[in-house]
Amino acid sequence: MAKTYPYLFEQITDFSNLHVAYLAARRGKRYSADALHFGANLEEGLLALREELRQGSYRTGHYNVFMVHEPKARQIAALPFRDRVAHHALCRVIEPIWEARFIRDSYACRVGKGTHACANRLTQFLRQAERRWPGEVYGLKLDVRSYFPSINHAILLGLLRRHIACDRTLALITEIVGSWPVNGGETGLPIGNLTSQLFANVYLHELDLFVKQELHAKMYVRYMDDAVIVAGDRGWLRDAQAQIAAFLAEQLRLRLNRKTEIFPAAQGINFLGYRIWATHRLLRRDSVRRMRRRLRAFRARWQRGEPILQELDASVQSWLGHARHANTYRLRRCTLAEGLVRIGYRGRNNVAICGGWDGDSGASAAGFDG
Repeated sequence: MAKTYPYLFEQITDFSNLHVAYLAARRGKRYSADALHFGANLEEGLLALREELRQGSYRTGHYNVFMVHEPKARQIAALPFRDRVAHHALCRVIEPIWEARFIRDSYACRVGKGTHACANRLTQFLRQAERRWPGEVYGLKLDVRSYFPSINHAILLGLLRRHIACDRTLALITEIVGSWPVNGGETGLPIGNLTSQLFANVYLHELDLFVKQELHAKMYVRYMDDAVIVAGDRGWLRDAQAQIAAFLAEQLRLRLNRKTEIFPAAQGINFLGYRIWATHRLLRRDSVRRMRRRLRAFRARWQRGEPILQELDASVQSWLGHARHANTYRLRRCTLAEGLVRIGYRGRNNVAICGGWDGDSGASAAGFDG
């Protein structure tokens, strides 16, 4: 019988927990108008929030919905600051329950994990596979179709009830999950909520258990709704794909999309913005195209006399943080020199913007997958 946790609500609504949640919610947004307004009367605001939570009168605020278009179009929903405090307070108490249960090779939205750790783990698996099955290594790339909009509320709440035995905590979670008004309120979580990240991991933890315990896959990694299985038998992977598709449809009401495929690992595995081999890693071509478009746009704005330095610096450093985890030394030099020399940008603290990384081995002159 699964272990359950009662009496969580008192921990969630404890004033010290709410205060720490406030500090976490304002991280990186300290000077936003919403955070400043809430912080101006901090004690009063936290006490009022605690009272609403304890009385059961708390209701989720109005979502600010907007679109982002890179790398692809996504609908983002942002809540008022006080709601983000409530979400942090909830996650601080319930997240450790699942963190102790998640498999090692689930990497999204977890402390000490992330995209680069996931890519490194996949590289490790590919090297192990090449030693075990020389010339016969294949990858099954799994991608769930419209994952966040497809999460079923009833199934999610059922999964959460397996370990949460606190009625008031479940009522708060039900309020948060049901606050996203799409598909008649039966499916979907908003991208942008802290709770959505945790709940999305809880939902696909069931897939992780199926792959590890039922299919006995040894080389498996997942980053949110993208996953890869590495094996030496294409036929076994084809059967695994069929079983996974059936499991997702029957147990979680999810479907795999057309990006799901099996291919030789010698072609490189397209995952997390890279194409990954056992020996090296390249950037995807669309990442380079997007960066070049941004640099052209920044140059045009600079020529019009607009202030761009702070925004440009953030964009460049973000792209470098991703690119330097692949074999891209020459690519970074060429791409950034082409776009930045005429603007006179030299990088943060005037440090050269094209410094290498330990993995740069010259495996590719271009540095991206052609």
